[in-house]
Amino acid sequence: MRAADRAAADGEETPWGEVTPEAARKLLVAAVEAFAERGYHATTTRDIAGRAGMSPAALYIHYKTKEELLHRISRIGHDSALALLTAAADSEGTAAERLALAVRSFVRWHAERHTTARVVQYELDALGAEHRAEIVELRRGTNAAVRRIIVDGVRDGEFDVPDVPGTTLAVLSLCIDVARWFNATGPRTPDEVGALYADLVLRMVSAGQK
Repeated sequence: MRAADRAAADGEETPWGEVTPEAARKLLVAAVEAFAERGYHATTTRDIAGRAGMSPAALYIHYKTKEELLHRISRIGHDSALALLTAAADSEGTAAERLALAVRSFVRWHAERHTTARVVQYELDALGAEHRAEIVELRRGTNAAVRRIIVDGVRDGEFDVPDVPGTTLAVLSLCIDVARWFNATGPRTPDEVGALYADLVLRMVSAGQK
């Protein structure tokens, strides 16, 4: 299966449509596939160019290094994830409703784009120091969005959460792990997994309430 076809099957009809020109987009799609399959360090620029149907020299017209490609993938992915969680945190409704929305959205994103998400979430340490610091800051934002909802729920008496930071980490870890195991041909759809996880998380934060 070609890189673009596999990316489309991964939940994106026009994968990485925000990346231009078209050659740069194809290289990025190919890099996602290669990094997810082989890991960042085992992937060469020749591997990426070959998957995109280009010569190795063509890659350097659009990306100076392999690490620059990983950074672009990671930045776009983390921006998307942060936008989902911020929108949920800022939405109307009770803390429980907002937390359920956050989990459904975050899980669905990791399921629909499981190949992309594996690269975005699990190749952080391959980034250079400057790029890694930038992505870590975005990850702090995702943590803050979920924590804000949980704090609101504790304040309003909806949640029973003795350890807000630890619970926030547990919620995010649960959602992110979907990218590791989700199979598009499996028994559950992304929406179904999202609904299941939202229910599990609400049970987690409400434990002990009468």
